[in-house]
Amino acid sequence: MTSSGKQITDCGTDQRPIDLSGELAKYRDDFPILSRTVSSGEPLIFLDNAASTQRPRVVIDAISQCYEEYYANVHRGIHTLSEESTQRYERARKTVADFLHADSPKEIIFCAGTTAAINTVARSWGDANIGAGDTILVTIAEHHANIVPWHQLAERTGCKVEFIPLGEDYTIADEQVAEALERWQPKLFSFVATSNVLGTEFPVSRWVSLAHQHNATVLVDAAQAAPHEEVDVRAWNADFVVFSGHKICGPGGIGVLYGKEHLLEAMPPFLGGGAMIHRVTTSGFEPAGLPEKFEAGTPPIADAIGLEAAISYVSEIGLERIAAHERALCHVADRGLREIDGVRVIGPGPEKKGGIVSFVIDRVHSHDVAQQLDTTGIAVRAGHHCTMPLHKALGLSSTTRASFYLYNTIDEVHRLIDAVRELQVKFAPSGRRRRRR
Repeated sequence: MTSSGKQITDCGTDQRPIDLSGELAKYRDDFPILSRTVSSGEPLIFLDNAASTQRPRVVIDAISQCYEEYYANVHRGIHTLSEESTQRYERARKTVADFLHADSPKEIIFCAGTTAAINTVARSWGDANIGAGDTILVTIAEHHANIVPWHQLAERTGCKVEFIPLGEDYTIADEQVAEALERWQPKLFSFVATSNVLGTEFPVSRWVSLAHQHNATVLVDAAQAAPHEEVDVRAWNADFVVFSGHKICGPGGIGVLYGKEHLLEAMPPFLGGGAMIHRVTTSGFEPAGLPEKFEAGTPPIADAIGLEAAISYVSEIGLERIAAHERALCHVADRGLREIDGVRVIGPGPEKKGGIVSFVIDRVHSHDVAQQLDTTGIAVRAGHHCTMPLHKALGLSSTTRASFYLYNTIDEVHRLIDAVRELQVKFAPSGRRRRRR
């Protein structure tokens, strides 16, 4: 039972109740923004977490403390503030390395986000290792950030980008992956761990193993996985793993590129300038070692410190507890929305996905759905969610997406279901309106 007395049902196949006992409810007060009302005058119900999560007070305070007490540029200053900033910045790197179970902090590169991290691999590893006739393999479920950089690489090198299609159940079978790897013999297989539209969770370790059997290098987009489940890069054995800070209660403008040390060592630097050099002469330069080689210019110092606070925060709560809570909400939302006439959920059943439920309402554009829900205080996402190829493959122009995180409640999920039901009745043709449940 929750602290409000409601029982939450696990979305596993046995559907046994799980006892959250209000344990996550107490963390809701850590997020100042959740206490506000929106323009409609309604209390905010924030269900746009797949786009970006909110920040707890501990993260806000960590950033403020940095700027108020010890901020200075890192690594190069020989004074107290610079030394303190450097110590905290590098401590953040070690925290991320521990969070990912990386072998060394040298394998952690701070970037502007997932998009910047993938582009770094494309520009550095890709330009050095991909040529005309080579293949980059991705899935049709990818975010544009894991498609466009490879199209750009194809324009530069003459390689080609191939896509693995979805199965009818919104998943991709291992056999499909093995067949695509055998057919295309890709130099790189780059795929998302969790779809930001379907919520589908893909079997990372198995796919990495299959790819390595075909001598493919593997990049895993963990932007939707890292905030919700343990990411163990050693267990996954992926060559590159990327994620964003703003999706895990951290600041915007900070993300992580993990790469196996021997790969990063062999890769040329992508951006040039200060900090990433060991020596510069009038005839050339010698790059710095890892990780500085890939962190040109002044890095996101306060953002990295905020990311450390965010990772410590979610780790203290426990990713397993967060995942169980989200799955419980997902089960209720998925089931409730599927029961509404004229509403179609886009994605597999809750036992095969994380805390994301995307849907369409007959004859109602997703933008209108989102706008109407906003009048009740409910914030959802509408559009193609940076997955135009996926939506085209599904025969859709857009969807509405509700996505959950640790601070959402079962009451908010019921509010969403009720609001969608009312909206569907409002916009339904007269014949369907008479069949209101």
